[in-house]
Amino acid sequence: MADLYSVENLHLSLPDLTKKPLLGSAPRIEILKDVSFALPKGEILGIVGGSGSGKSTLGRAMVRLLEPTGGKVLFGGQDITHLDEAALRPLRRRFQMIFQDPMSSLNPRHRVGQIIAAPLALHGFADVPARVTEALDHVGLPRHFAARYPHELSGGQRQRVGIARAIALRPEFILADEIVSGLDVSSQAQVLNLLEGLVKELGLTLAFISHDLSVIRRLCSRVLVLYRGAIVENAATADLFAAPKAAYTRELLDAIPLPDPDQLWA
Repeated sequence: MADLYSVENLHLSLPDLTKKPLLGSAPRIEILKDVSFALPKGEILGIVGGSGSGKSTLGRAMVRLLEPTGGKVLFGGQDITHLDEAALRPLRRRFQMIFQDPMSSLNPRHRVGQIIAAPLALHGFADVPARVTEALDHVGLPRHFAARYPHELSGGQRQRVGIARAIALRPEFILADEIVSGLDVSSQAQVLNLLEGLVKELGLTLAFISHDLSVIRRLCSRVLVLYRGAIVENAATADLFAAPKAAYTRELLDAIPLPDPDQLWA
C-alpha cells in the first residue's frame, strides 16, 4: 500500500525560554533528532514514549502546527516541510487533529453544531448542516446535541464532538494526541472502538499518540517508540510486545500494571 506520510531525517528545535537572556534570543533545544519513518494509507500508527520524549512535537510537525528545522515531511508525495500558511490552507482539510483536552479545544460559547460547522464554513462547503448531522451520526451522538454547549456534555461526549469536528471535513489523516488519557476506562474503550470503526468506514489513516502501551496494543497495528527525541524502535505491534528490542521499550512494557493480584504481589 502506498505511503501517505514519509518523514525523512526530521529535526526540530525550539527556543529554551527557561534560559532566555536579557538581550538577544534564547538558546535552542533539539526536540526531535533524525526521525525517519513511513506511514502507509489506512494504517493506525501508535506513537509512544514518556513525558518529554517528543511524541506530541512529532505529531504537530506532521500536521505542520510546528515547522521542522531540518529533514522532510512528505504528505501524499508532496513536501510540506516549509510551506507557508497560504500554501498549507487547502491541505489542512486533508489532515486534521483531535486534541487531548476537549474542554479547552472546544469553544465554550458555541453550541456543538456551530463547533462542527466552523471548519466546514472556513473551507467553503455548501452543505454544512447536512455534514454536521452526518458527523454526529458517525460518532454516535444524538442529533439534538447540536444545540447543546460543551459544558452540558460529559468528557466522553465532548471528545466525540472533537472527533466529529475532525471527520466532518472528510480528511485522509487524523492525528489523535492523548485523547483518552483524561477519560474513565469505560469511556476510553468506547472512544477506541469508535476510532477503529471510523478508520475502516471512512478509509482514514490514523496516528495515535499515547504514553499508555496497553491502549496502543488495543488500537494500533504499528508502533514508534520515542526516547529523547529519537526513534528507538519501529515495529509491528505484535512483534513489539512479543520481543521488544530496545531497552527503553522493555522498561515501558514493565511499567504496565498487572491485572492479576497474584502476579502483582509475587
